[in-house]
Amino acid sequence: MTISIHDFFKKKKKRKAQAHTSEKLDIPGNLWVRCYRCGTTIYSKDLETALKVCPKCNYHFRLSASERISFTVDEGTFEEINPHIKSTDFLSFVDSKPYAKRLKDAEMKSGLPEVIVTGEGKINGWSVAVGAMDFSFMGGSMGSAVGEKVTRLFEHALHRKIPAIIFSSSGGARMQEGIMSLMQMAKTSSALGRLRENCIPYICVLTDPTTGGTTASFAMLGDIHIAEPNALIGFAGPRVIEQTIRQKLPAGFQRSEYLEEHGMVDIVSPRKDLKKVLTNILSFFDFKGE
Repeated sequence: MTISIHDFFKKKKKRKAQAHTSEKLDIPGNLWVRCYRCGTTIYSKDLETALKVCPKCNYHFRLSASERISFTVDEGTFEEINPHIKSTDFLSFVDSKPYAKRLKDAEMKSGLPEVIVTGEGKINGWSVAVGAMDFSFMGGSMGSAVGEKVTRLFEHALHRKIPAIIFSSSGGARMQEGIMSLMQMAKTSSALGRLRENCIPYICVLTDPTTGGTTASFAMLGDIHIAEPNALIGFAGPRVIEQTIRQKLPAGFQRSEYLEEHGMVDIVSPRKDLKKVLTNILSFFDFKGE
């Protein structure tokens, strides 16, 4: 039996998507979820209580931006900023489907107008400028709107004199916007430089996955880098690196624990301890804000 190249890549893409998502069992109300790593069946409400961490294998399920904020920021303190900023198809880009259609589909799937949600809130009483990326919106890709929202978040932190925190989850720069997406690397890094000049702390929380242009810019330029367990963090993927250097990579390469061991990550924190870890860091910096 033969299959076309198109069908081959379509099936490969489907398998890849399934490998990184939880499997909802065919039960009314989606009351149970199966962990993709160990296959354990978990009651949905128990999974929510456990902050979406598998109780058997400790697999950290990916979180939406709203879940990330609700799990980390004090209840009732988060105020979103710049919610109106969203991507547009200024190049009239078309691959297998028009970019404009991709944006509409991503918005319907994620319930968000863009990859990142930004705002100000409190973490155990400490004021912070916080941004949370959502991988369900076009793989967390960084386009011009993401770069603008991140830049404005840093400017907000500078104006308020409060620490900035970004929870990264990204597949890299968004190819549908061409060079404009790559320019966001320099743009966000420049804005971050102004924070540093004014001694405003910036904390990066790296979640699975954080790759590509996001890693090569604001995601790895923090004063402190925290990562969730076993998160994939890197620029190019391990398969691409192996094919380029023609060598077998070490076990655990580009995972949180490996990066911590080699000095690229300061702390690997389980999700249940993350708020406490952030609180300790914020109390050390002791920024009250204005």
